[in-house]
Formats: sequence, C-alpha cells, structure tokens
Amino acid sequence: MAHEIKIPSVGESITSATLGTWHKAEGEYVRAGDILLTIETDKISTELESDRDGFLHHLAAVGDELAIGAPVAAIEEGEAPAGTAPAPEAAAKTSPEPAPAPASVQSVDVKATPVARKIAQGSGIDLSSLSGTGAGGKITKSDVLDAATDHSAAKQKSPAADPVVASASSAKKTTRKKMSPLRRKIATHLVNAQHEAAILTTFNEVDMTGIMDLRKKVQDDFVARHSVKLGFMSFFIKAVVDALQAVPAVNARIEGDEIIENHFYDIGVAVGTEKGLMVPVIRDCEQKSFAAIEKDIVEYANKARDGKISLADLQGGVFTITNGGIYGSLLSTPILNPPQSGILGMHSIQQRPVALNGQVVIRPMMYLALSYDHRLVDGKEAVTFLVRVKEGLENPERLMLG
Repeated sequence: MAHEIKIPSVGESITSATLGTWHKAEGEYVRAGDILLTIETDKISTELESDRDGFLHHLAAVGDELAIGAPVAAIEEGEAPAGTAPAPEAAAKTSPEPAPAPASVQSVDVKATPVARKIAQGSGIDLSSLSGTGAGGKITKSDVLDAATDHSAAKQKSPAADPVVASASSAKKTTRKKMSPLRRKIATHLVNAQHEAAILTTFNEVDMTGIMDLRKKVQDDFVARHSVKLGFMSFFIKAVVDALQAVPAVNARIEGDEIIENHFYDIGVAVGTEKGLMVPVIRDCEQKSFAAIEKDIVEYANKARDGKISLADLQGGVFTITNGGIYGSLLSTPILNPPQSGILGMHSIQQRPVALNGQVVIRPMMYLALSYDHRLVDGKEAVTFLVRVKEGLENPERLMLG
C-alpha cells in the first residue's frame, strides 16, 4: 500500500512551494523519521520527513513548483530488503560499533557534521571532494545540499539540448535559470514598496569612536559573562528604540485611511543569505539587555545559514535596520519593508578628517541613511529621528544604562 507525502501548509499567505532537494533516491528504502526532501517557499525552507518505513517513489522533480496539498512523494510499505541497515535503535542493540559508510561517500578522515554525513550518504556525494565552511573547515549540511543541487543539475543537463552548446561558436554565451520563489517574492515586495509609499531618504553621519572604545574596554568581561561578543548591531537597535520612543510617527503604519501607531518595539534586522534577503525580527527590544539582543542575532544568523528560519521569525516588525557596510557600501538609499514606515541603513566605517573643537582630527565615521514613508512621516520628524539615533550612538554609555 502506497502512502502519499503531500506539500504541507507552511503559512497563511503561501499557496505553493518548490522542490529544492531530494535527500533520498528513487526506490530507496527509508525509515520513519528520515529526511526525504527539502521544499522552498517565497519565505522559508522546510524539510519533510518520512512517517513510516517503506520504499520511496518520487512524484516530482527538483525545481518543480507544487501547490500546497499536492503529492510530492509516495512510500510503498514493505519489509526492508536483505542487507539494508537496521534502524538506529536496533543497530545499537546488535552491534557495539556502527557500520562504516562506503569510503567513496564518507571518508572517516573528512571533518563533517553527522547531518552532513547522512545527507551525503543518501545523495551519493563524496565528502572528500567538498570544502567545508564550518568551524575549522568542517563540512556542514549546507555544503552538502549545495553540492547535491549542483550534482543533480549536472545530471539533468543535456549538451545536445542546451542552446548554449548548440549555438555557433561565435555566439555569446548566456545562462538561463528559473527565478526562485524567494527571489520572485523579493522582487514583487520591492516593486510594491516603490509604488505604494512616498519614499524619501535623509542622511547623517555618526562618529563611532565612543562605541569602538567602549567595546574594546568591556569586550573581554562581556564575553566572559554572556558567552557572546558585544557587536555594533545591539547599539544600533537600542538607539533606534530610543528614537522611536521619542518620535512615535516613525513607529506607525498606514492601513487604508487609518494610521496604526505601534506601542511595541520589534526590530527587523536584514540578513543576506545565499537564497536572498531575509529580515528576522528581534522582539521586545526595549526590554532586552545588550547580551540578550546579541544572542538573538547569533541565533538568527545560525538559523538563516542552516535554512531554519521560520515564517513566525519574519513577521511583525515595526522598523528595519540593514547593514550594507559589511559588504563595503559607503552610502545607499534603503527601500522600505512594507507596511513599515522607516528603515535605517548602516554603512562602512571609514577613517575621515572631521572638525572637532576647532581642530581637524581623524575619526572613524559612518554614514547613516533613513528612508521613510513621507505620507506619514514629515521631514522634521525624520530628521529629528535620525539625529536622535546619532546622539545615542555617539553616547553609548547612555544607551547601555537605559
């Protein structure tokens, strides 16, 4: 008897998902709890597990877009074929030593996480051919999934059918690939933001000397007490919360012909991933300590890297901070994240000459950019908000003392 595995509902507004990766081969015997495949939506990635033992049959190919509720796989129940490895519980009882994986797939000399080894074994990926991006060069789950995707694409590609190969040698070569659901969602979101809001940007600059000196002074003690580094982002989040409290118009949104003013401070932090931009939200920032904020940032960074960001992580923010400086951006005009009315852009820190008390001195300076919805926020309020952020950042002790 075959049991269908269907695309689950992963969010109220999500109607379809794309098959990203198969972790088990067609016809392979799988056990309950095995990860079968990964689906990707315009917001998150989700792994689907088997709920029973049996033989797996693929009902869709990598890259197919399937409606929520559509069957993606089927499991034909039956006895495990002779020679199939027993379930982990049985293996633990019958053998003190785990059976080694084939040398061609998992070399014992290769540093890799257990999950990475399991996926590599199911996909036929040779771990020794991969370069790890984890700590100490360890191969992670993401490394194996990327390799599996490349391997699948290479197998499916036919030189005879490839217009690039078939074209005349003098023709310019191009690569055509389908836009991912996440990229389509980002494109639509940004275009809608430009069409629906009256976006204006105001600029200022901040002297980062105070923050840099304070971090250097307290960093060792901070790490010893909280097991996490004191970064720049927690200062910016606290400065934004202070400015939102001082200028409530920026902490509001337009809904129809009404203005909805928020009285909470959930701040989105834009994170660039291999799949596109995501904005996880740090909740109740006015109540959290610097250490709690830094731990949230680290947790979200790890979840984004491993493709574990959930829909709930991305919803409900009142304001967004984006840091183009980590990529070398000197100045930019960030686009609003609707329905929010403001977004703060951070940029590169550069040593620049500035006038201070009648003297020209060299200081670590950063340009700040505040984009805002001019339908709701007046120029005076926007400038006041950005100046308040600047004052908070240049007096970091005040932020830390609340």
